[in-house]
Amino acid sequence: MAVKITYFVHGTTTDNLEHKATGWLPGELSQKGIEQSIALREQININEFDIVFCSDLKRAIDSAKNIFENNKEIIKDSRLRECNYGDLNGLETSLVKYEEHIQEKFPNGESLIDVENRIRSFCEFLLQNYDGKHIAIVAHKAPQLAFQVITESKSWEYVIEHDWRKTKSWQPGWEYIVK
Repeated sequence: MAVKITYFVHGTTTDNLEHKATGWLPGELSQKGIEQSIALREQININEFDIVFCSDLKRAIDSAKNIFENNKEIIKDSRLRECNYGDLNGLETSLVKYEEHIQEKFPNGESLIDVENRIRSFCEFLLQNYDGKHIAIVAHKAPQLAFQVITESKSWEYVIEHDWRKTKSWQPGWEYIVK
């Protein structure tokens, strides 16, 4: 049993441009984010995907719609949401320190282990319902890092330290295999 995933992150939001951590707030794509999503469509073959899943937060939904237009069914799933930063949702990104919240929850929010548990549940769902399929996912930072922890057997400390956002090594999709 295996499911191939290509993971896409949502486009740049107005919060990103203002250095705010959106967390569980809906988030609004900036003009740049809209353009990124549309440009991504030209960099991938949307026909290779059997189905598209996205977070149920607005910025991921809008990105998925821009990337896949009306060519694919898009299923929203709350398990793909960003980490809930609790009291820090919508505040300065400098306040959101993943390294300090692997096991410890953000104030009135989640820990990264909580996100990992959501993604593990989602992976089990994929294996039960989409074995052998190629799935596209449009979501956020913490769920992407959780996929790395789960599928690559890496530690949270490692994936946080080597996150493409720190190394400025964006690419048009990351592949993960769920077994």
